[in-house]
Amino acid sequence: MKVVVLADTHAPRRWKACPPAVAGHLRRADLILHAGDVCTAEVLVELSAYAPVRAVLGNNDGPDVAAWGAPETLELDLGGLRVGMIHDSGQTTGRTARMRRRFPGADLVVYGHSHIPMDVTGDGVRVFNPGSPTDRRRQPHGTIGLLDVAGGELRRAEIVPVT
Repeated sequence: MKVVVLADTHAPRRWKACPPAVAGHLRRADLILHAGDVCTAEVLVELSAYAPVRAVLGNNDGPDVAAWGAPETLELDLGGLRVGMIHDSGQTTGRTARMRRRFPGADLVVYGHSHIPMDVTGDGVRVFNPGSPTDRRRQPHGTIGLLDVAGGELRRAEIVPVT
């Protein structure tokens, strides 16, 4: 299963339409995860044209994103890989332990909010932030995440630049 992970697209201020470099990855996706701050449900509808979408609410998401079906947290089973999703995982210090407590059964926790790409393992859980494809802040590039899941395992996790 090929999974594209997005966060912090911040439409329409930052995401006017799907950037071509992002669309290239979305065309090969079996599933799209969005870790919040979509800001408008139209982005989720746009993403759904590529593959099924699962999303969580971010601190900048309005009622239309909630009405689309995005909860504050989400737990998924991706062919045996247990995934937790949340927008804001809190401060860096103690993050893996905190995410282990929040999602005790998860193998992987996907989050956003900071716009800082991160892939760290600790306390028995892997935490993954794809960064932002459209609002890189102090990062050198806008980024997304790519996950390859097979046989109940995360075979590959990669953060890729798209700007």
